[in-house]
Amino acid sequence: MTEIPLFPLSSVLVPYGRVPLQIFEQRYLDLVRESMRSDSGFGVVWVRRGAEVAEKGKTEPDLGDYGTYARIVDWDQLSNGLLGITIEGRETFSLHATHRRSNGLMMGEVTLDEPLQSAPVLSVWQSMVDVLQSLETHPHVQRMGLTVDYDDAWQVAFTLVQLLPLEEALKYELLGCTSLDELMQEMDVLLNQISGEDPAE
Repeated sequence: MTEIPLFPLSSVLVPYGRVPLQIFEQRYLDLVRESMRSDSGFGVVWVRRGAEVAEKGKTEPDLGDYGTYARIVDWDQLSNGLLGITIEGRETFSLHATHRRSNGLMMGEVTLDEPLQSAPVLSVWQSMVDVLQSLETHPHVQRMGLTVDYDDAWQVAFTLVQLLPLEEALKYELLGCTSLDELMQEMDVLLNQISGEDPAE
């Protein structure tokens, strides 16, 4: 097991996905500074119930059992004066236990999974490539600076999971898929539902 700093979020980060964040709490400013100084990352875990921001007298948030290791890929000073960063998901991990440092930063005992191995995009999955390519033309997506390998099925699927307007609970379930076939089947059903088509037709 490995101890890593955690960044609980009310949204789910998946491998290859990118998420912009505004940093204002001192503990997370310190975390970002240390991550950039040491070229290291931190774990992003989904807050199933509770608040992202720690408040005295409040119970600890209910965190997911697994999450995604994140690296900072971009940062900037926002117009509101806050620090803005963009994080990118890397390998997944299982979360076994947590504790807080004196500054309030949550630490996690985790088991990091092996990085996903590139897998070819089968012809039956080509529609997902088409959907992702169409999403990449959107200005909001273009600002993320994504570099998608369209020959890697894992990357195509998880980038779609991150970009599509899905419920966070569903994204969390998809993050837990360990089989590429299972993930692709789930995504095929979801895309059919979004487009209004019946997958049985």
